[in-house]
Amino acid sequence: MKIRQRIEEREHEFLSPFAAKSSESRGREIPEVPCEIRTIYQRDRDRILHTKAFRRLKHKTQVFISPEGDHYRTRLTHTLEVAQISRTIARALFLNEDLTEAIALGHDLGHTPFGHTGENVLNRLHPNGFRHNEHSYRIVDELEQHKGKPGLNLSFEVKDGILNHTGSNKPATLEGQIVKIADRIAYINHDIDDSLRAGVLSADQLPTESIQILGETHGQRLDTLVKDMIESSMDQSEIKQSAEISLAMKELRKFMFQHVYLHSSAKHEEGKAINLLEQLYAYYLKNPLEIPAPYRRSEYSIHDSVCYFIAGMSDRYALSRFTEIFVPRPWNG
Repeated sequence: MKIRQRIEEREHEFLSPFAAKSSESRGREIPEVPCEIRTIYQRDRDRILHTKAFRRLKHKTQVFISPEGDHYRTRLTHTLEVAQISRTIARALFLNEDLTEAIALGHDLGHTPFGHTGENVLNRLHPNGFRHNEHSYRIVDELEQHKGKPGLNLSFEVKDGILNHTGSNKPATLEGQIVKIADRIAYINHDIDDSLRAGVLSADQLPTESIQILGETHGQRLDTLVKDMIESSMDQSEIKQSAEISLAMKELRKFMFQHVYLHSSAKHEEGKAINLLEQLYAYYLKNPLEIPAPYRRSEYSIHDSVCYFIAGMSDRYALSRFTEIFVPRPWNG
């Protein structure tokens, strides 16, 4: 018996009846010969981990644009924290940890340079709008390559979890539902940590009632939120939080939008980022042949090509392209 088959049998033996079993996956759009060692979800996780889009996350903004300190989160460290929180919850609920990890690692591949500022710019400039979750799906389904062909050919369950990790739609699997909530747990709490470190916030500014319920420290809040999700979702057909904890987390998120995400000294470089992206967008509309071939697919409009190319840029690549295009170079004679 192959190792993969033994793992699949063990899933049926030990995982919850509500778990997504690897052997029962709805499969890939293009059928493939199964791996002898890895399950379909383990294989998907590995494909995501080895993409160029995943590596670029290390130089994409989380909240603070191009932070100089080594300890501020980037989009990559955010992704790793979401994966860790999600796996802990999935393991405790006897759900499929490999599927959960694959979704978590892929959920933010479509994020733009300069964080949500970049997403807002592209959403405004593209005639049909831009949403990072849809672009994450597009990256794994079209723009990244596997064995020389467009798309990673991931399983239905992983792509569904990536697409529906934000927004009003509920993921089809409990594993995807875990990532959807774990994403918020991660960014609310690590953004508080970064904001305190940067002096954007002080501890006494945090909403008192939410802190009393969730905990005074970063670790205490994570512990409270993770344990609550596990207790509220154990042996249930959906992933949820208790009413009290959910409300406290929503109030904390609301506070962060009011004091950090929209109005704070962390945003003082935002205007420059907006101007940079607007000028790059206008430039590539006029010079589409300078866009790399993978972004100039026949089914893409010119706005699609420009938008998807810029969305894939890291902060520093966007800065280098802007400098090369718009900043005069010294003449050497």
